[in-house]
Amino acid sequence: MKQKKSWWILVIVSLGVIIPFMAPYLTFNPAKSRAMITSTTLQYPILVTHIIFAFISLITGFLQFIDRIRIKNPHIHRYIGKIYVSSVFVSGILALVVTFYIKDFTKAVAFLTLAILWLFTCWKGYRMAIIKDFKEHRIWMMRNFGLTLVAVTARIFVPVLLLTYYILNGFTLPEGREKMIEEILNVNIWVGIVLNFVIVEWSIMKKEDNSTIRNNL
Repeated sequence: MKQKKSWWILVIVSLGVIIPFMAPYLTFNPAKSRAMITSTTLQYPILVTHIIFAFISLITGFLQFIDRIRIKNPHIHRYIGKIYVSSVFVSGILALVVTFYIKDFTKAVAFLTLAILWLFTCWKGYRMAIIKDFKEHRIWMMRNFGLTLVAVTARIFVPVLLLTYYILNGFTLPEGREKMIEEILNVNIWVGIVLNFVIVEWSIMKKEDNSTIRNNL
């Protein structure tokens, strides 16, 4: 089965967004961190490890949904799946720790919500695979990977949110450019969560409707 062109576009866009974001952290230099660092002995190593495992989750997640692997090579699918689940759990648990270093309440709650949902949906997907309920396994892993992609969506929509902020404030910056950017970065995670949730649930319902139609023919 040939993978859809839109899927490969998503892969390219996701890597194009995440790799530049991730690159400074691979220098292991706290001075290049995009997040405020208050502890170089604990916070920064945890943050870097979280980002690295999140990236592994992104890559292995894409591989999990390639039909040529999933359908024709199930043993490879299972092996990659174990790497994916392990990466999500490591990154997700570390994300919970990172939350305590975020000073802004709105951003901290968004990050905490994302981490909890990420861990929960991954556990549900893994659990469904263990009991061999593969239909539910696929549904829960779609939800989980949708949350994995929040890191991409939240960054892609920053320009849209900046424009929205500008329009809602009458094409002015009442509190300056820095305040605008600060407020946008406090809500972009929420936007990513909601948008990806809607897209994934719509995709799940569409697949179920198509399956019902085929069964009734």
